[in-house]
Amino acid sequence: MSIKIGLIGAGRMGKVFAHTLAFTVSEVELLAVADVNLQASQEVAQQFGAKYAYSDYHELLGRDDIDAVVIVTPTATHAEVIQAAATAGKHIFSEKPLSQTLEACDQAMAAVEKAGVKLQLGFMRRFDPAYRMAKQRIDAGEIGLPVMFRSTSRDPKRTSLEFARRENSGGLIMDMGVHDFDLARWLMGSEVVRVQTEGGCLVYPELKEVGDIDNAMINLKFANEAVGNIDVSRNAVYGYDIRTEVLGSKGGLIIGKLQQTALLVMNQQGVTHDTVPYFMERFGEAYAAEIKDFVSCILEDRPPSVNGQDAKMATAIGIAATLSLDENRPVLLSEIA
Repeated sequence: MSIKIGLIGAGRMGKVFAHTLAFTVSEVELLAVADVNLQASQEVAQQFGAKYAYSDYHELLGRDDIDAVVIVTPTATHAEVIQAAATAGKHIFSEKPLSQTLEACDQAMAAVEKAGVKLQLGFMRRFDPAYRMAKQRIDAGEIGLPVMFRSTSRDPKRTSLEFARRENSGGLIMDMGVHDFDLARWLMGSEVVRVQTEGGCLVYPELKEVGDIDNAMINLKFANEAVGNIDVSRNAVYGYDIRTEVLGSKGGLIIGKLQQTALLVMNQQGVTHDTVPYFMERFGEAYAAEIKDFVSCILEDRPPSVNGQDAKMATAIGIAATLSLDENRPVLLSEIA
């Protein structure tokens, strides 16, 4: 059986998913592409073998021969496009986050449930081999009861000021931290009940002009009394730095490292190695694996691995952490969820 897929969004990440759909997943056919920039839509369609290109995604959704869609539109539009796709009866894979508000999350989830379609969210770190193996070992009890979570997400450069605006991306905490919030729930097996954030513009003062920051640390308290800490940064000039540690009652796990290539250069100046350049070098395999899993859940008629509720809870933590930054106080998840 071949799943015919429409791609909504033909920007940088749209091209990443178009490549996966066209060349990596044998069970699918990339049939159509939609983007508000028709030229971009046409170029992606031509490059990756899609037959149709549109400037209005509603035209793509109106095609009876499309079974599912992959949504890679701007963050603020995800919930809206998900609702439209569900109403059209399409199975849905959407990039994170589900939405920047809990109300929009609920509306999108309600539309999906009413339509009886599948919705999977793009938390690709769950599909990275190292993170998957860590989860399996935690679930097997190898480190005992998880009691402490630490995670680092640092980009090697500042994003554009337009993207950094909260109304567009949610800001540093929501946009970058949402992956760590999802990992915290998933790896620790417990919900986050309280957060406290410290952060500011320490390197790029121009971010203040758009209401964002460049560095933050977020402390977590879990329902099972475990504790956690997440740091997010836009100025890891040495490379793309993604690492996570889980400490248990009988041991611990460290996931990720700075080194990209298994080569150490040793000379009189010391020992050096390279670092991970950016996200595709680190998570390219995971991006492909999450799409394969989405296709499998359609073919096997099983629930998606990362569902709407998972995405809603990650958004809730992000909202609470941002509120904590703004009001300079601890915030209970019960205040906003």
